[in-house]
Amino acid sequence: MVQVLPQGRLAYGMQLPVQSQSTLYAEGWEAAAGPAELVEVARAAERSGFAYIACCEHVAIPRRLAGAMSTVWYDPVATLAHLAAVTERVRLLSHVAVVGFKHPLISAKQYATLDRLSGGRLILGVGAGHVQEEFAALGVEFERRGAVLDETIDALKAALGPEEFPEFKGERFGFSGLGQAPRPVQTPRPPVWVGGSSPAAVRRAAVRGDGWLPQGDRREQLPAQIAKLRRLREEAGIEEPVEIGTIAEPLYVGEPGWAVGRRTLSGAPERIAASLREYRAMGVGQIQVRFRSRSVTELTDQMAAFGEEVAVHLRD
Repeated sequence: MVQVLPQGRLAYGMQLPVQSQSTLYAEGWEAAAGPAELVEVARAAERSGFAYIACCEHVAIPRRLAGAMSTVWYDPVATLAHLAAVTERVRLLSHVAVVGFKHPLISAKQYATLDRLSGGRLILGVGAGHVQEEFAALGVEFERRGAVLDETIDALKAALGPEEFPEFKGERFGFSGLGQAPRPVQTPRPPVWVGGSSPAAVRRAAVRGDGWLPQGDRREQLPAQIAKLRRLREEAGIEEPVEIGTIAEPLYVGEPGWAVGRRTLSGAPERIAASLREYRAMGVGQIQVRFRSRSVTELTDQMAAFGEEVAVHLRD
């Protein structure tokens, strides 16, 4: 197993604010924020024991979706490279990179460089994508995006391995005798986590992934999904365990005193931890957390409170 997370406790990471501003989850203060706030949050994550910080990918948003999704989507490689330079330990996750947009050698070059520059902190999270207009603009077949992603993952695993002259032969991509450097720091390669909760995505994570990043599964849905993933992995003859994650409900440590939303898990640290430990009992190894906040200061205060008061209760 290409294993990167601390063992013996429920690990926690977070999607960065500011870098994607969909109205589904962005807070009001993010619209006026930028690089300084991203750096502040990344450093706070490192101080507070977060396993990773994550950045997602869209190239361009069509007008029909801009109202809900916004057009603010920072490039994940550039963003994570910038934050790698101002942190030392926290992992850097693409959640998720739509690697089917590009030839795998291009993605391998970019992410291998990020792993080298960060001292071996990359987690490559990949997904199929869902915005048809993006694929059309980039000349990539939308209807075949799942098959393209499957082959791209296989090609990336070869290209990010220890060989300076990797070899791969597939239906769409093939390379041999072409040297790529710098090589990743991590051996045998950086971990590849697969995002998505559709049947195809769960199968892809089971047979091709080192980890699984569900998208939108409710708590009550997770046990069946996890059981399916493990069954598919066993049927494929893969003995190595898979790193299973989930996206937790929005959080607020303490009593908020403002309308944080009905689904937000708030209150005493012990209460929040007890709720999150239920994920561990299902077989989840890492949770992606998100905090309600009205400013970057409130966000970093929430992160600190989580690291100091909640995380201590997440150990086995």
